[in-house]
Amino acid sequence: MTPAAEPSFRDSVDLMFNRAVALMDLGPGLEQKIRVCNSTYTVRFGVRLRGKIETFTGYRSVHSEHMEPVKGGIRYAPSVNQDEVEALAALMTYKCALVETPFGGSKGGLCIDPRTWEPHELEQITRRFAYELIKRDLINPAQNVPAPDMGTGEREMAWIADQYARMNTTDINAKACVTGKPLNAGGIQGRIEATGRGVQYALRAFFRHPEDAAQAGLSGGLEGKRVIVQGLGNVGYHAAKFLSEEDGAIITGIIERDGAVHSDQGLDVDRVRQWMGAHGTIRGYPGAFFLANGASLLEADCDILIPAAMEGVIHLGNAAAIRAPLIIEAANGPITFGADEILRHSGKVIIPDLYANAGGVTVSYFEWVKNLSHIRFGRLQRRAEEARHQLLVNELERLSADKGLGWTLSPGFKDSYLRGAGELDLVRSGLDDTMRAAYQAMRELWHGRDDVHDLRVAAYVVSIGRVAATYVSKGL
Repeated sequence: MTPAAEPSFRDSVDLMFNRAVALMDLGPGLEQKIRVCNSTYTVRFGVRLRGKIETFTGYRSVHSEHMEPVKGGIRYAPSVNQDEVEALAALMTYKCALVETPFGGSKGGLCIDPRTWEPHELEQITRRFAYELIKRDLINPAQNVPAPDMGTGEREMAWIADQYARMNTTDINAKACVTGKPLNAGGIQGRIEATGRGVQYALRAFFRHPEDAAQAGLSGGLEGKRVIVQGLGNVGYHAAKFLSEEDGAIITGIIERDGAVHSDQGLDVDRVRQWMGAHGTIRGYPGAFFLANGASLLEADCDILIPAAMEGVIHLGNAAAIRAPLIIEAANGPITFGADEILRHSGKVIIPDLYANAGGVTVSYFEWVKNLSHIRFGRLQRRAEEARHQLLVNELERLSADKGLGWTLSPGFKDSYLRGAGELDLVRSGLDDTMRAAYQAMRELWHGRDDVHDLRVAAYVVSIGRVAATYVSKGL
C-alpha cells in the first residue's frame, strides 16, 4: 500500500502528464482535450449463481478517440474502481501513440476476485459483462477492442469473442472484436509472451547504447546482470525467462504476494514457476533464501529491478531505499509520482511503463490486423522464401564443386537460412522493430533537449505530441 499522503494512481498519471506538457507548446484547449477521459460506462448486472442472484460492477472507460478503434485490456480484480480504470485508459492512449499502433486508449475492469468462482461460473459472469458492453458498442472491431489484463487471459477473451459473434451473426470481422484469444479462436502466435518479450526487447534497446547504460552506472550488455523480478505472473515470468535463457542475465530474486526467494547464484525461473503451480506458494522453494516480507527484496542490491505486478509498489515509503540503478516498469504504474521524483534525483534510470510494457498492445495490433485480413501471417510467402534461399545455397554449392574450392556450408547455417519466416518469427520481428523505433524516439529527446531529463518525460512528450497532431489534423 502507498502512503495516504501520496497522490492516487490517477493523480500520478495526471502529474506525469503535467510534467511533459509544461515542455510543449500545445494550442489553447488542446492540452485539456488530451488530458480528460472522454467517457466511462459503469454497469451493474446480476447473474444467478449458487442459488441466488449475485450483483457485479464493471467499467469500460474510453480516454481518447483520436484514433479508432480504442484499445485496452479488461482486468478482473477486487480492487477495480473507476479512477483506476480511467488512469489505465489514459496510459493506453499514450502507450499506443508511443509505439505507433493506430488506436485510441481504453480500459475495462470487473470488480471480482476470479479465484473465488468456478470456471463455468466465471464464464456466465464474463458473458453477461460482455453482453452489457457489446449492446452499447463498447466492444466492437471498429470501435472498441479489449484484450487480457490482470486476472484475465485467453479463456475470457474467447468467451467474449464468442458472445460478440452470437450477437452479431453477420459480422465477418467478429473475431477482431477482442485480442489475446487462443490460436484456435483467431489468436496469434506470440501473444501470451508478448508483454514479457517486449520488456526483454526494451532492455536490449537500452543496452544497445553504451552512453544510456552509463547513465545508470552500468556497462556492457545484459549478460551477467543481476535481476530482481516482482511478480511471476505472465509478464514477469516471460521477461525473467527470456532474459536469463537468451541474454545471460542472472535472476537473483523473485517476489510474490506471499513472500520472496533470493539466490546470488541465480534462480531457475521455470522451476520456481513449477513450484508455485504445485504448492500454491513460493514459500519452501528449495535452494534459495526465503523472505516472508517479500516487498523488502525490492530494496536489495541488484543491477535491474523489474516490477511486473501491481501499481504503486514503489512509493514514498520505500523509494529512498531502492538500490537498483535501473528500473524497468513491466507493470502499469508500479512507481508512484512521488517515488519517481525521489528515484530520479538519486540518479536512478527508469524505463517507463508506457514504453516497457507496450509489447502486449503491439502484438494485439498484429492479431487485430490478422483477424481483419483473414489470413495467417507468413502463409503466402514462407515457402517462396525457402525456395529462393534454396536456389542461392544450391548455386553456392555448385560453384564450390565446379571450381574445386572445397567450400562447405555448415548445417546450422543452412537450416537457419533455409527456414522461411513463420507467424511467430514475424510477430517477434515486428515487436522488436516497434520497440527499437519507440526507444529511438524517446532517447532523441532525452539526449537532444536540455529540458528533458529522463525517459518518462521523453515518452510522454513523444506520445502527447502524436495525439495532438492527430487532433489538429481532424480540425480541432
